Amino acid sequence: MAGEQEAQSATLQRVRLTSSLRSRGIRDSRTLNAIGEVPRELFIDESLSREAYCDGPLPIGEGQTISQPYVVALMLEALALSGKECVLEIGAGSGYQTALLCALARRVESIERHESLAQEADRRLRALGCRNYTIHVADGTQGWPDGAPYDGIIVSAAAPSTPKPYLAQLTSGGRCVIPVGDRERQTLLLLVKHGRKIHERDLGAVRFVPLVGAHGWSENEG
Repeated sequence: MAGEQEAQSATLQRVRLTSSLRSRGIRDSRTLNAIGEVPRELFIDESLSREAYCDGPLPIGEGQTISQPYVVALMLEALALSGKECVLEIGAGSGYQTALLCALARRVESIERHESLAQEADRRLRALGCRNYTIHVADGTQGWPDGAPYDGIIVSAAAPSTPKPYLAQLTSGGRCVIPVGDRERQTLLLLVKHGRKIHERDLGAVRFVPLVGAHGWSENEG
């Protein structure tokens, strides 16, 4: 009985969350449906389960966070996924955004530099039944050339500038969503590639953990 009540409560909280996201301007039905179906509480520590559907970031270990639901929704909506795409995710973290991408895209290649987070994310995703993804433990600033080109690239850490490998690995017509700026404040950018040209759109101010690697911040800086 207690388990059923908890499940019903979580379902109700997801409905409220999607309603809140809609009121804040998120319109893409596929994004909202995915957020309404994926149990965010499974991707955080049990001690934080009561905060699972608060619209804010939460710690997940290794100095990393699970992003604010509104920002996740904004980034996913900007990718404009139809379900046929191959997507590169930089920063698997707890695996929550990966699970959403699995519901929205055909294939997900995800990179996480912390092996402990990658292993735990993989465990959670498999338990949830996700299969159309792979998590690689690597330097995310290098992208993942073996899976390129990508229809979409989503970056869950802030870079001083857009790493060149991302643009090289993006297909023509593809989209990259990335926070760019200093370590305290960034601008969320949508980059759309048209041949050799990149069209840029400002999606607003954000704050993410640093993107550490050869084309990002150094380990000491991050």
